Amino acid sequence: MQRRLTFFIFTMSSINYNLSLIKGIAFDIDGVLSPSTIPMAPDGSLLRMANVKDGFAMRLAAKRGLKIAIISGADCYTIRQRMAPLGITDIYLNASDKLPVLKEWMTVNGLAPEEIAFVGDDIPDIPPMRAIGLPVAPADAATEVKCIARYISPFAGGQGVARDLLEQILKMQNLWLEHEDAFHW
Repeated sequence: MQRRLTFFIFTMSSINYNLSLIKGIAFDIDGVLSPSTIPMAPDGSLLRMANVKDGFAMRLAAKRGLKIAIISGADCYTIRQRMAPLGITDIYLNASDKLPVLKEWMTVNGLAPEEIAFVGDDIPDIPPMRAIGLPVAPADAATEVKCIARYISPFAGGQGVARDLLEQILKMQNLWLEHEDAFHW
């Protein structure tokens, strides 16, 4: 006897934006995909944490054809190691000025501003957040960032911000759990 799993996906979103427009999402790392507080090893290297639920949602979004970019001022090989198994290849590190990097990524991928969400948490993220349709901030973002965010996630950086955003986008686009491959990495 075969069992069929049935899920009822509610397509309501707490984001006041037409999520069906979103084709690309760019994330900062520190304070967004990892907590703002980063442990430091004795040799001075930073030990970033990663949220596995964020990772699953990022992998699923990439499999569903959404463009995902990492744009960060950080410069650490472990970020690339974390993103590779998730299918994320558009990784821009050591980006002290994120806006030109974002614009180049949009041009290369043929994406218009209204088709982009950018998730940032601090002052360097403000210019790219102002340049796109859906600026998003974690719950613990800087006040100045929250003031320009169109959506403030109820989750703090590193605690599920990406999952929150991507789940809502994928649900609104009927891509969340609509295919059997959604149930495995």
